[in-house]
Amino acid sequence: MHTHFMDKLRNYDVSFSGLKNGKHEFKFEIDKTFFQLFDTEQEFTNPKIVAHVFLEKHTTFLEFVIKVDGTVELICDITNDEFDHPVENEIKILVHFGEEYDDSNEDVITIPASDHAFNVAQLIYENVQLSIPMKKISPNVSDDDLEILNKFSPKDIEEPEEEEKHESDPRWDALRKLKDNN
Repeated sequence: MHTHFMDKLRNYDVSFSGLKNGKHEFKFEIDKTFFQLFDTEQEFTNPKIVAHVFLEKHTTFLEFVIKVDGTVELICDITNDEFDHPVENEIKILVHFGEEYDDSNEDVITIPASDHAFNVAQLIYENVQLSIPMKKISPNVSDDDLEILNKFSPKDIEEPEEEEKHESDPRWDALRKLKDNN
């Protein structure tokens, strides 16, 4: 089971060892099978997403820009209708070489010097996650509906436990900061 999973994940390896220094571009089609690689609570329906991975290879480090672009189907919190939500986001990451894998620094990932490829699956996944709003509201919901909803919904609804975990994850905060600075 696990090796099969690893093989699938390997489809998202960007192999840099044979590349010349300079700019390179890779393209990944992101569909349902991609999200099945991740243990996600969230149902990604009908994702039509393309991930563009731009790699600038330097002698001692790699610069990655990962852009996702497309749509994913969400269910509206109010009407329960399905609607297409645009997914568009970008993450920049530096990859350095070192003794062992280390992603404790938000903008820099260290990978073993012996590695020949860098796997971008997790970054693509986070990129898409960041594009998904907490409150899923269909563009067809009118302002009136929202007014009514706001009247009846207490302002300080406790978010479910699940969300809390993300909030305190420093990597997510870092990604949010990155997003806000752009």
